[in-house]
Amino acid sequence: MQSAPIPGPTADRLRKISHRKLPCAKPHDSFIENPHKPPKMVYDLNIPWSPTTSPAELARTVSFASSLGYTVLAFNHTITPPIPSQITNPLPKFPSQSTTATPPTGTPSQPSQQQNKQQPTILHRATVTLSDPSQNYRLPTLALAYDILAVRPTTEKAFQAACLSMAEPSLISLDLTQHFPFHFRPKPLMAAVARGVKFEVCYSQVLTSSSSSSASGGGVGPPPDARARATFISNFASLVRATKGRGIVVSSEARGALGLRAPNDVVNLLAVWGLGSERGTEALGVNPRGVVVNEGIKRSGFRGVVNVLEVGGRENDVKKNQQQGQGQQQGKKGKKQQGGGAGGGGGGGDKGNAQKRKTPDEGGDGAQPTISKRQAKKLRLALKEQEKDAS
Repeated sequence: MQSAPIPGPTADRLRKISHRKLPCAKPHDSFIENPHKPPKMVYDLNIPWSPTTSPAELARTVSFASSLGYTVLAFNHTITPPIPSQITNPLPKFPSQSTTATPPTGTPSQPSQQQNKQQPTILHRATVTLSDPSQNYRLPTLALAYDILAVRPTTEKAFQAACLSMAEPSLISLDLTQHFPFHFRPKPLMAAVARGVKFEVCYSQVLTSSSSSSASGGGVGPPPDARARATFISNFASLVRATKGRGIVVSSEARGALGLRAPNDVVNLLAVWGLGSERGTEALGVNPRGVVVNEGIKRSGFRGVVNVLEVGGRENDVKKNQQQGQGQQQGKKGKKQQGGGAGGGGGGGDKGNAQKRKTPDEGGDGAQPTISKRQAKKLRLALKEQEKDAS
């Protein structure tokens, strides 16, 4: 059975709609690289390291993070007190900013972006477990040995001290799977954000089990139980509510390559947990960059004074200024000598030196000084008296 034909105007309308290009939804392009713009910096400031970590597993993690789009990584060494007096940095030196090898001949040429791909920048970080702020944790010495210094408070006093008074750490790392004996209040958290201190959230804590992963030699263990996951989400929501989404740094804390996630996936996961996409993008780019820059300024400056860089061509300018200054000084000396000679030839004595300098109109260039009317009258009277005496 054939369907009835569609009337003329309706058929024309459907034909136009079928040929029309429908708008398609664009994906979240916060971290998609544009060939006309430089790539955005994406940070992961928590790649755990321990003496049992194998170099091969560490290299595999760095390579996979680079393939996901991370440009700056930080090897994290967790330190528990007591801290020794002599502190050494045991983290391995990993080659960074080295270009990858070009493909051999005979293989199809890849785009220039893939050929010039670079390894991420590697930083060294120390995280101190903080329980009693009155103890000596040697934080200034630790800050000199590492690129980034972070603290992980476990008590309310330690958390308050890290937010309000500690000047050495720029990052407060939180294990949100644990039940805290205190609440996240806006006042101390916003005070820490105003000081430039950031709060770190690690997403692998809710995706994998840290205890099983450490026992399996850096692999990925089974997911945590429902209670730990619920505690993580509740603590994260409280942190976002207290800080209004500001000053949050998101890291992986992944002990293996399979624990890492792409930046866009992390942003979407944070949006599910209550953090907006804009704040999530800042948590992977702007905020961790602020931590790295602040740590660099602390190590290159002293009490607010940073290094002063010399400008090219400044030496020539200094020499010219010195020559001009010497010429001006010589000119002043010559004028003083000329003035002294003229004063000595006048023979006026101390009284002459005390006289006021006279302008050319007043006869200062050797002409007779002008006299007042009273003095002129006295002179005339004196002349008349002399004439009378003479006569």
